Amino acid sequence: MMRRAGWIAGALLLGSAPTADGALSPSEKTIGTSVEAGYEPAIGLLEKLVNQNSGSLNVVGVKAVADMLRPQFEALGFAVTWRPMDAVKRAGHLVAVHKGKAGGTKRLLIGHLDTVFEPDSPFQTFRRDGDMASGPGVADDKGGVVTMLLALKAMQAAGTLKAANIEVVLTGDEEDSGDPVSIARADLIQAGKRADVALDFEGLSQEGGKDMGSIARRSSNSWTLTATGKSGHSSGIFSASAGDGAIYELARIIVAFRKELPEPNLTFNVGLIGGGQSADIDKDGVRIAVTGKTNIIPPIAVAKGDFRTLSEEQTRRVRAKMQAIVDKGHLPGTGASIAFDMGYPSMAPTAGNRALLAKLNGVNADLGLAAMPELDPLKRGAGDIAFVAADTDGLVGLGLASSGDHSPAEKADLSTMKRQAKRAAILMTRLAAEKGRK
Repeated sequence: MMRRAGWIAGALLLGSAPTADGALSPSEKTIGTSVEAGYEPAIGLLEKLVNQNSGSLNVVGVKAVADMLRPQFEALGFAVTWRPMDAVKRAGHLVAVHKGKAGGTKRLLIGHLDTVFEPDSPFQTFRRDGDMASGPGVADDKGGVVTMLLALKAMQAAGTLKAANIEVVLTGDEEDSGDPVSIARADLIQAGKRADVALDFEGLSQEGGKDMGSIARRSSNSWTLTATGKSGHSSGIFSASAGDGAIYELARIIVAFRKELPEPNLTFNVGLIGGGQSADIDKDGVRIAVTGKTNIIPPIAVAKGDFRTLSEEQTRRVRAKMQAIVDKGHLPGTGASIAFDMGYPSMAPTAGNRALLAKLNGVNADLGLAAMPELDPLKRGAGDIAFVAADTDGLVGLGLASSGDHSPAEKADLSTMKRQAKRAAILMTRLAAEKGRK
């Protein structure tokens, strides 16, 4: 973003500069010691959080996790508020604010309380085997929240938290957002407008055993396509009076999508399809009930899918292309319409985000860790940080490395918590020395 050019240039210089002795300052060494000492207690907290079910639709369970975390933040000097989300049929969000030095950099820390595993899931229990652990949300995102707390506690032990301006937003419905999003994400969006930097504590991405830096996330939007035609006996199909029927019109559009839409960083999918005498979508939008016969020209056909983009400009352009395909050249006797549900926005790979990654790699160098290359954004799904990406620079992936997320095979590499907490705490400490922009 051009309006941040001056700050970005300064951040790049600071991000690559070593500390006074060419490595870690005394306070940063204390952060490292504190993280090591706090590791096992942090795992104990993680076990308690994981064993409390907090599926996105489990309003009571999500609130229970928030209640467990409240005293953790309050002990660090944060003012904690619970934001109920009854209006969107979700539990709510935990917001914690730490006021530090006036004029200092404002950091926004993002995580979430919920998981994809509802109370009826058989996957409910934390299990540990050395530095590996399994359980619902052990990585996504309860492990990330615990890593965030471990970093903040280390800052407190080192004396660098006192002057820090930090706002934490832990959403209660990241895995299944309440509707409308304008209400469900209002608190997060406003926090982003106040922030100079946003740090997202979802999972650490790795490739070939190497930690990767995430500076972008693609959007997640859905669409519903409806085609109509004239019902009649199948013997009249393609005639001037009967036309081609709804299913052929639907097929025309989907084939055109496949031929005309492809471009870099875009994916689009048809996930559900149905047509016949009737085609009714259920209230959750996950089933299409179809009736009809082989000898009846179908008057209705419906398809649902998604599309994912790397920038909001790309989102607007792809949406316009899809609309144009739907509107042009209807087959005889048919019509069609498309409706869009704009879900998670994109987080584009901006210069400001790259400046933050350069700064994090300065921390890595002083910790004796390898530099973190940029992750291909096609390998990262949508997430809450995208709601603030238009207003502030950000980094993704300060939580735990894991495998099997969103399945009963979810496992977290607990050993990554130590270096992730050190990275985050030292990065936030160094950011505190900079002047805020807002």
